[in-house]
Amino acid sequence: MQEKIQNYWKVLPDFSWSSLLLRVPLAVVFIQQGFNKLPFDPTGGEAFGLPGLVWWVVIYGEIAAGIGLLVGGLTSIFGISQIKFIAELGDLITRFSGITMCCITTGVIWVVTKPSSVWDVVLNDNFHLFLWAGGLYFALRGNWAVAVTKR
Repeated sequence: MQEKIQNYWKVLPDFSWSSLLLRVPLAVVFIQQGFNKLPFDPTGGEAFGLPGLVWWVVIYGEIAAGIGLLVGGLTSIFGISQIKFIAELGDLITRFSGITMCCITTGVIWVVTKPSSVWDVVLNDNFHLFLWAGGLYFALRGNWAVAVTKR
């Protein structure tokens, strides 16, 4: 029985692009949220009590984080990742994009939804929680799962 189970795992295909199933929708949501706030108008942030500079950083941070997540993923393609330092640069871009997503989503949770507790976010704000968890995943994992074989 144990041998059958071990052989079963050996014949399963290795789908190294499985992170795309999370990467693409997450990037599209962030890019869309950023473009929905264009053209930049400092009064848009005033509705949330944000100064113009912070509002500008939010708008362009959302767009850049989404694009960075896509670009970081492209650097893990086999032919491209073999170029010197491209895999490492792509990993860095992916991790930075994930950190940016976490920061922006945390700000949205604190400033816009103003939860009374962490449980309030967990139970009632699933959309922002999933955006935050997706950003955290890429901040912690990066591209190393598909770009570079770590030993």
